[in-house]
Amino acid sequence: MAEMYTGSALFAGTTNAEQLLKIFDIMGTPTELTWPGVSQLPEYRNDFPSRSPQSLQQIIPSLDPVGVDLLERMLQLRPEARISATEALNHPWFQGFD
Repeated sequence: MAEMYTGSALFAGTTNAEQLLKIFDIMGTPTELTWPGVSQLPEYRNDFPSRSPQSLQQIIPSLDPVGVDLLERMLQLRPEARISATEALNHPWFQGFD
């Protein structure tokens, strides 16, 4: 969705580590406060720089607030916090696409 609005990849990394850094630069570096249990994941590393989440509205200014809401719900770092496909299709952003 972000790529449709910007014409480029939102998280354009060429290696796994670079990809994660790109994600953390925009979404924020996960911590035990933002993702309880993250430090217990098998591939967890604590040497990534600490980043705060960025405003998707500022990154993609052409996206309306309803679209930003949908994108934010899709891009949650914690899998259980992400919107489901069914919920996404029922999101107000898709109203009028009948």
